[in-house]
Amino acid sequence: MSMNVGSNDDGDDAVMSAINTTPLVDVMLVLLIIFLITIPVVTTSIKLSLPKERVEVRETKPENIIISVDQNSNIFWYEARINSVDALVEKLKKVSTVKPQPEVQVRGDANARYEGVGKVLLACQRAGIVKVAFITEPPPLGG
Repeated sequence: MSMNVGSNDDGDDAVMSAINTTPLVDVMLVLLIIFLITIPVVTTSIKLSLPKERVEVRETKPENIIISVDQNSNIFWYEARINSVDALVEKLKKVSTVKPQPEVQVRGDANARYEGVGKVLLACQRAGIVKVAFITEPPPLGG
């Protein structure tokens, strides 16, 4: 705190040139207390490892299997249509014995129902395929 006891000038009309910083310090302490109270509320207390978005360039290897699902939930092995999930499982079982096991790349149409892609994932699981990847298009630039 600062206090002006008096001046050496003879007159009572002398200009006081000291700045009173007490109100400024009071406002700053109040703001500091507000920030200290609100910051723990903003952050969450549950520790999670959240996924990070990154662009990964993938090489298409000739041994990779490409399975496509169109908007009508039809399943295709490269360009050949697969009529049933059991036929897909049989083809994937033959591939799963190859060392090293190839990666199955699933290309699902944006308008396809989840059921078609789910059938492909179930077939991969039943056949013992370890690596399954989803092929997507990158987002437009600047968006």
